[in-house]
Amino acid sequence: MQKLFSIISFVLLLLVQTLVCAENSAAKILILGDSLSAAYNIPIEKSWPELFRTNMRASYPQSSVINASISGETTFGGVQRLAKLLDKHAPSHLIIELGGNDGLRGLNFTQSTANLSRMVAQAQQQHISVLLIGVRMPPNFGVAYNLRFQQIFESITAQHKIHYLPRFLEGVAASEARLMQNDGIHPTAEAQPILADKVFDAMQLILGNP
Repeated sequence: MQKLFSIISFVLLLLVQTLVCAENSAAKILILGDSLSAAYNIPIEKSWPELFRTNMRASYPQSSVINASISGETTFGGVQRLAKLLDKHAPSHLIIELGGNDGLRGLNFTQSTANLSRMVAQAQQQHISVLLIGVRMPPNFGVAYNLRFQQIFESITAQHKIHYLPRFLEGVAASEARLMQNDGIHPTAEAQPILADKVFDAMQLILGNP
């Protein structure tokens, strides 16, 4: 009897693992970002979202990635667009890469925080797992400004208990000249695989621990 129980338990465990793998394989990921995710000044096929899509399909064949990023997008613009995007695509996961333009334009930090919080809440209400990508301002904005800006992402992560990828451009910006475009803000095509790998590694952790 004990042996039969052990066999049944083992079979049930295998079934659960199979269901989890199937669910992860069918992950539908929506990317909501700005020019860092919208192939700014580089071929779209070399952008990190496209490379990320390739990585996902290789490891999770049934997965899909929808890139809804727009150059110049702010957190306010993201709030305005998100509801329709969620209705249209019904994603299982949402990647938010927004806030950089808010910081560059000196927009109100409190409002940016509220906008990001609203987007995360919208997704969580629909049981969508969220990955927030954090970016930094260029050094010329000063240490104090950068610290305050960084706190936006950290506070949202703590408040909503979501997954967080901090310092997205670390190892790219201020690293090698070939990795950044002349504006000092946007990564080159050569940097995109680095960014894609960062997001892919984060997503693998999420799929293994939703």
